Amino acid sequence: GPGAGGKLGRSDRLYRLPAVAEDGRPVAMRGQGLQPKFRYDPKTKIKQEVRAMNIVVITGSPRKQGNSFAMTKAFIDKAEACGHTVRRFDAAFMHIGGCHACQTCFKTGKACSFDDDFNLIAPAIQEADAVVYTLPVYWYSIPAQIKGVIDRIYSFCVAGKDISGKKFGLIACCEENDPSVLDGVRIPLERSTALLKWDLVGEVLIPGVLNEGEIDKTDGCRQAEELALKLTNA
Repeated sequence: GPGAGGKLGRSDRLYRLPAVAEDGRPVAMRGQGLQPKFRYDPKTKIKQEVRAMNIVVITGSPRKQGNSFAMTKAFIDKAEACGHTVRRFDAAFMHIGGCHACQTCFKTGKACSFDDDFNLIAPAIQEADAVVYTLPVYWYSIPAQIKGVIDRIYSFCVAGKDISGKKFGLIACCEENDPSVLDGVRIPLERSTALLKWDLVGEVLIPGVLNEGEIDKTDGCRQAEELALKLTNA
C-alpha cells in the first residue's frame, strides 16, 4: 500500500495550495497535486496542513450530462481544490463484465483472470486512500454499469489482499421523491464497505431527479462538495 516498506508514499506527503484568493478561498491548480499544500480556513484565518489523499471515483451512470455526473464533478472539483489527487473511472464507458466466481483471482498477475478493464481499476483501488461511488438508482438497485466493478472487488478477498482502512463516500440519486428508494443502493453498499473495513465518511442521497439538469434544483452538488470536505477532515 502507499508508504509501505519504509518509503514515503504519495499519501504520506503534505501539499501546499499555490495561492489564496482575497476572499480566503484556495485557488486550485489542476494536475499539480504533488506540491506541498496547506488549506486556508477563512473563519479562523489560519493555514492548516492538509494530508493529501489519492481518491478513486467510480461512476455508474451512462449519461454524461446526467444528475449523478453533475454531483461527481462538484465532488472532484472540490477534492482537487483541497489538494487531493483524483482518479476517475466511468464504468459505463469501460469494458467490465461480471464476476465468474472462478476463485483464480490474482493468479495471473492481475486482479481478475478474465482480463478486461476491471484490471485497470483494481490497482487504483488498492493504492487509494479513499474510494467514492457515484450512481443513479436503476429499478430500486445498483446499475449494472458499476455492479461488475463492485462484485469483482471480491478478488481482493479471494487473494487475501488487505484493502481495509480506506475512506468511503457514496453519491446517489433517484427519480422518485421517496428517499427510501435509495435504500436499494445505500444498504448493500454500507454492508459491503463494512465487510471490507472501509470507513464510511459520508453519503449524498438525492431523491426526485430524473431529467438532465434537475439536480440543479436541489442541493445535491453542494452536498457533494461537502463530502469532499468531510473526506479531507476525516
